[in-house]
Amino acid sequence: MPAVTADTLTLPRLPVLPEATTAWRPVKRVVRARRSLEGEGFQVRRPFPGVDLALADPFLLLDHMGAVEYGPGEAKGAPWHPHRGFETVTYLIDGAFEHKDSAGGGGLITDGGTQWMTAGSGVLHSELPPQDLVARGGLFHGVQLWVNLPRAAKWTPPRYQDIRPADAVLPAGDDGGALVRVIAGDVAGFRGPGATHTPITYLHATLAPGARLRLPWPEEFNAMVYVLHGRGTVGQEHRPLEEGHLAVLDRGRAITLRAETDQDVLVLGGLPLNEPVARHGPFVMNTRAEIIEAIEDFRAGRLGGTHVPHAGPADEKIDQ
Repeated sequence: MPAVTADTLTLPRLPVLPEATTAWRPVKRVVRARRSLEGEGFQVRRPFPGVDLALADPFLLLDHMGAVEYGPGEAKGAPWHPHRGFETVTYLIDGAFEHKDSAGGGGLITDGGTQWMTAGSGVLHSELPPQDLVARGGLFHGVQLWVNLPRAAKWTPPRYQDIRPADAVLPAGDDGGALVRVIAGDVAGFRGPGATHTPITYLHATLAPGARLRLPWPEEFNAMVYVLHGRGTVGQEHRPLEEGHLAVLDRGRAITLRAETDQDVLVLGGLPLNEPVARHGPFVMNTRAEIIEAIEDFRAGRLGGTHVPHAGPADEKIDQ
């Protein structure tokens, strides 16, 4: 998992949290990701939806793509398709993925990069491996997260944020055994570059065998831990967690993990929207009537007709 590497001994460290007096989040539920096919037929592991969506709010979907070693001609993607009412966050650990939108925008995501697409009022886009990866084959590993937009932001103009590997904020765990890449949100004052409409925190942590990772976490946020690779435990109860498992955590002020092997995990959480969710394929709105409107707009060619601007990590955050 070489997405981002650094010498953890030289990085700033997360604060030491007192063992006895910290309100550690216990484990509420552990689920195993289900396998399914997407796009042109590439396999994903999907831990949610699957858990109760209320537990994942404001997140809608998490797809774990790979890791897979493609042979020449085998790499696949998702050709042109519409979205409305939410955001897609594509994080590439290994390989490359090219996004294009219906107005000619988009960009190439490479090892350790993230592209944050706010579909908002509607856009058409494609997500495909670049031709050189298709031709030669190679390692591909990534994650796509769907983040719901609040009712007031459903009709926001679409846009992209390109987050380069070097833009990620990199603290180390308090024992120096974990490297944390903060993609969005705030962890103990370490703020990620992703600009969000919905308050969330999203990070990728790499732990050495035996390392412990302790993270302060907003009490009002929910919290989930998904294992990309390796095995370890989560919570003070040391609940086992291995590749493809998602732990949904209960309330508290901090998260604790321990690795048994080399381990890579996503830790994510956000402020629940507590709004009605109406969804149909690539559309996520608040009412059935809005879903019907989205389908009609797509059929009539009214999605994706507006230029989709790009935003870099230096742009002002929307809601944090």
